[in-house]
Amino acid sequence: MNFIVYDLEATCWEGRPPNKTQEIIEIGAISINGYGEVTGSFNKFIRPVLNPNLSLFCRDLTSIEQEYVDRSNEFPEVIEHFQDWAEIFDEDYLLCSWGAFDRKMLIQDCELHGMEWEWAEHHLNVKKEYARMRGLRRPRGLRAAVEKEGFEFTGTHHRAIDDAENLAKLFIKYLDEWQY
Repeated sequence: MNFIVYDLEATCWEGRPPNKTQEIIEIGAISINGYGEVTGSFNKFIRPVLNPNLSLFCRDLTSIEQEYVDRSNEFPEVIEHFQDWAEIFDEDYLLCSWGAFDRKMLIQDCELHGMEWEWAEHHLNVKKEYARMRGLRRPRGLRAAVEKEGFEFTGTHHRAIDDAENLAKLFIKYLDEWQY
């Protein structure tokens, strides 16, 4: 089994403007084999098409600069590269993210660009599973869970590759206990 522990960042605004559709602007992922060994990493920015200019709120939250997305490819090219890297169509895989947002965004962006999205359904909501395993009534945030498990939260929170790397620490610790 190839575990793809990943995180996404998306366009965002303060509050929730009703006429704005979020789009993925960064994908970060760590590939982990069935022995709990990290076998690779993936990190790419994505140029949004519906709202190409990042809000100040989004730039502050994610530390992603406008120029990063301006110089990037659009979703279809980046996601095809991601699928190749993750060997989605060649290997037995499980996408693993902290919460349901990332899965929802993958499916939504695939639909937006007229692409197949069924591959994104093979997904484990690690946040929900972690809460079940630990008997929590309310799920913890990623940073709190990582630190509760004795790991240092490294990198910049709300940057896809850094969040994926931190989630990978937690995922590997309980590799044999996740129910999927």
